[in-house]
Amino acid sequence: MVSGNLFHCRKNSWPPEEYLSRTALQLFDFDSAAPPEQAWRRRLNSHANILKEFSVTFTEAIKMVRLGIRLWSYVREEASHGRKAPIDPFTRESCKPSASQGVPLGGMGSGSISRGFRGEFRQFQIVPGLCEGSPVMANQFSIFISRDGGHKNYASVLAPGQHEGIRKVGDQGISSWDWNLNGQHSTYHALFPRAWTIYDGEPDPELKISCRQISPFIPHNYKDSSLPTSVFVYTLVNTGKERAKVSLLFTWANSIGGVSHLSGDHVNEPFMTAKGNPPVTFAVAACETQNVNVTVLPCFGLSEGSGTTAKEMWSKMVKEGQFPQENFNSGPCMPSAPGETLCAAVSASAWVEPHGKCTVAFSLAWSSPKIKFSKGSSYHRRYTKFYGTSELAAKELAHDALTNYKRWEEDIEKWQSPILNDVRLPEWYKFTLFNELYFLVAGGTVWIDSSSPANIRNNQQQLTNVEAGDCRAVNKHATTKSCYSTAANFGLETDRKEYSCNDYDEDVGRFLYLEGVEYIMWCTYDVHFYASFALLELFPKIELSIQKDFAKAILSEDGRKVKFLAEGNWGIRKVRGAVPHDLGTHDPWSEMNAYNIHDTSKWKDLNPKFVLQVYRDFSATGDMAFGVDVWPSVRAAMEYMEQFDRDNDGLIENDGFPDQTYDAWTVHGVSAYCGCLWLAALQAAAAMALQLGDKDFAEWCKTKYLKAKPVFESMLWNGSYFNYDSGSSNNSKSIQADQLAGQWYTASSGLPSLFDDFKIKSALQKIYDFNVMKVKGGRMGAVNGMHPNGKVDETCMQSREIWTGVTYGVAATMILAGMEEQAFATAEGIFTAGWYWFQTPEGWTIDGHFRSLIYMRPLSIWGMQWALSMPKAILEAPKINVMDRIHLSPNTNGLRTSHTHGQTGVRKIATKAKCFGNSVFNCSC
Repeated sequence: MVSGNLFHCRKNSWPPEEYLSRTALQLFDFDSAAPPEQAWRRRLNSHANILKEFSVTFTEAIKMVRLGIRLWSYVREEASHGRKAPIDPFTRESCKPSASQGVPLGGMGSGSISRGFRGEFRQFQIVPGLCEGSPVMANQFSIFISRDGGHKNYASVLAPGQHEGIRKVGDQGISSWDWNLNGQHSTYHALFPRAWTIYDGEPDPELKISCRQISPFIPHNYKDSSLPTSVFVYTLVNTGKERAKVSLLFTWANSIGGVSHLSGDHVNEPFMTAKGNPPVTFAVAACETQNVNVTVLPCFGLSEGSGTTAKEMWSKMVKEGQFPQENFNSGPCMPSAPGETLCAAVSASAWVEPHGKCTVAFSLAWSSPKIKFSKGSSYHRRYTKFYGTSELAAKELAHDALTNYKRWEEDIEKWQSPILNDVRLPEWYKFTLFNELYFLVAGGTVWIDSSSPANIRNNQQQLTNVEAGDCRAVNKHATTKSCYSTAANFGLETDRKEYSCNDYDEDVGRFLYLEGVEYIMWCTYDVHFYASFALLELFPKIELSIQKDFAKAILSEDGRKVKFLAEGNWGIRKVRGAVPHDLGTHDPWSEMNAYNIHDTSKWKDLNPKFVLQVYRDFSATGDMAFGVDVWPSVRAAMEYMEQFDRDNDGLIENDGFPDQTYDAWTVHGVSAYCGCLWLAALQAAAAMALQLGDKDFAEWCKTKYLKAKPVFESMLWNGSYFNYDSGSSNNSKSIQADQLAGQWYTASSGLPSLFDDFKIKSALQKIYDFNVMKVKGGRMGAVNGMHPNGKVDETCMQSREIWTGVTYGVAATMILAGMEEQAFATAEGIFTAGWYWFQTPEGWTIDGHFRSLIYMRPLSIWGMQWALSMPKAILEAPKINVMDRIHLSPNTNGLRTSHTHGQTGVRKIATKAKCFGNSVFNCSC
């Protein structure tokens, strides 16, 4: 645990006073309008540097040439079927990756939209597996200000105007708008799931503006956290001597990113469907109160010939600050022609008295209730349980967001405050911890309400098409008001389905998240091993749901033939007993193992990782029904690994190819990484078997463990750390940063240490001294491999990389070993090297070239938080060595026991836990 005074002398990493005047902070110090002390900050005029992308060396390229040829052929074959290959290094994004990202919008699993720190909406991921990175520049907030007396008028888009394509002379589109914001007096403050943009006297020197962005990401709230909506609350403070009329404008293009806005047949209001994918509806809304008047423009275009052009819309706002009231009755517009872009706008106007304050709230919602994967399977998203399956739900989502956002904020602050107020923790850690959670929204997440849309119950109640609806108060902070919106729609279903929320207390549906936006595979398990601490801490029912999906997969087999691209050999897609690498790409849950570089049924880390995660989750939640349900899969996963113990010494051996998560880094013989995972899995499986009453299997695990542990230490321990592997290659004695991954999970689960404390601390100190401190003085994280002579291991691309998630995992292991100072110094290197603005990569090289932006593994920073505050179920567990509690029978010799042994004990526990479906015990291996 962190000591009480370890970090007391550390200052705020970025105190707000360095970015914002104290006077402005005081003016906003009410109603959450002021940014928090702990936040990631940028000035809006900051230059968004183009990030430097990783490239292989000439030697690495030569080694991978045959893989490259096979991969190229595979990518082309998938494209011929209209599909995107899960790994495609040959296709680059149309927009260059830059340091311009910000907090994403919405909850989890319903499609996401990110918002850059300068205000642009980008990274549209509405269609599963598809990321449209370029910003849609028509999506903007703008402001129009006039003061009594008719002078001091201001109009500007609330984003700096340094963007390509918005300075076209004579343009009828967004180039005709006023882009007067310089950004030097405006700052962005990010603390996921909220963000603040403060305009400190620009464009009007006498008006202070705070825009607060709020999304419903609320731990343990499995309803609101699934909602595709966000709220933007503007707080206006007039420091001048004259009354000011302020009109805020929210414009939105009928687009899901990329060139989708040019495809035609788009209508603002209910109508046609987008080609090829299920329909999507957007709604933008604003709240009308006693002081705020709301008007709408349901449709305008970006080119000459539109009914109302963007230029005409802007001119009207400059002159009048609002739209005609009769627009509410205008009905749907004509469908757009190919190449034409339709947009919608909502305006909210208010008078702000001298030295007065005013609040204006907008919301954005999108409804894409049905998701369809490229091989045909369709599902309904989680939020449809509460809002039905009509795209018109976007209107209700936008409406409800405006009435509920204060309750969301209260819940968010209650969750975050204990960590933010913990004086023992460094400031950079606090906001990085929360900001890394962006991936659970922007990581291509999919959250469905059940395994099949056929399970959804129908209700024939029709949804009437209304433009304005009553918005009733739902908490003490809200007042009765009207909520006006205009919707931009891609489609319409005629029926609405409603459900009782109480019916779904225990059913959280099924959840997917990508390995990364460049590696399009769902729930990649070797990476989930690192990231899963975040889900277990914040949404444990989702974590258990994912584990159940993999438990079912272990006991299944898919005999379809697959060509493995690294070696060019053929095998079957999924082998019974093997943990799948992933849940698939084009037909998740039904067609697993989209990864086809290597045959992952021969990987040595996946099965132990499953056992370790299951035991950690089991011990942390105390969910006996979960333990009983997955136990047959735990046994099958362990017994499957026997084939890799070829000399019967209890240890598994690697097979001379990259047969683990480091899939470019070859391993020979016994390895520190996989061997340590195996020892930890034996102990975890033994502990779980003991708790479930499967004594025979507990004995089997203990016998294996007692044989394997001394062999492992004798083969790899060199006096100060564990060698990379037991082979004779030039990197066999390398110092691997991740060598104690098994010990990390052992300690995280409350199990006895695998090795003597001296050996654990010695190895971690070696990693700190070499892998961390010998790379840029410790300011970059932990490099994966380091030779004992102090030179980076350049055996392959991965050995010379620094992996963000691994660095956090190493830091977590250090915390658990009582090495807090080294832990935070190690992890701080990730932040110091240049945290990647809500697109954290898998890793980078020591010269700062990134690989694979927006990646899952960096969520492992929550492994550090887990180490700092483990649940009571683990902390208060009996401290008796589990192996001492297992008494070996005289006839136990370490041979594989029958799978039927121990069933009686498990059945009894299942009965006590009220588990149903005894078919779980009828599996055979």
